[in-house]
Amino acid sequence: MLFALTTWQVAADGPLRGLDERIGRSVVGQGPLRLTEFLADLGNMQVALPVLGLAIVRSLVRGERRAPLCAVLAMVAVPLLVVPLKDWIARPGPLTEATGYYPSGHAATAVVAYGAAALLLAPHARRPWSWMMPVAAALLATATGIGLVLRGYHWPLDVLGSWWLCGALLVVLRFCCRGGRSRSPGRTSPEART
Repeated sequence: MLFALTTWQVAADGPLRGLDERIGRSVVGQGPLRLTEFLADLGNMQVALPVLGLAIVRSLVRGERRAPLCAVLAMVAVPLLVVPLKDWIARPGPLTEATGYYPSGHAATAVVAYGAAALLLAPHARRPWSWMMPVAAALLATATGIGLVLRGYHWPLDVLGSWWLCGALLVVLRFCCRGGRSRSPGRTSPEART
């Protein structure tokens, strides 16, 4: 619902879009250049996909099949959802007249890659790491969005739209991960032991 509202405001040039652009213009260039560039780069495929890849390999080594497959499908869904929306909305960027900035592909990549990695790894982590992984994923996605806006690569609503859209993907992935947990090799259920 939040994604639909955000998309409608951007596409229809609604009041939120005007506010978004005023805020975006006021923060572009704020913060240390190297830090904001680093934060924005967290959404690059070359950075985010290896993190997800390691989590997938770890899950496969543990004998899981369904959850890693669902994580791969969630990541594949990102460009399949984002690219047509970019073409349809055709929003210009903060520092250019070129179009195709809503929703942010980098923000979407960060949300799905780091979020899926956390969903795959957290159930097997020792405490306190199990709850820290989703928090770390949220912090990485947030940091990416902040970097993208401060560098002038995206408007704030471009980032928020990606968060809403890909948050829904992670909800689906979470159900997939819960329903698809396989037992570790060599483990038997209590019923099988009797």
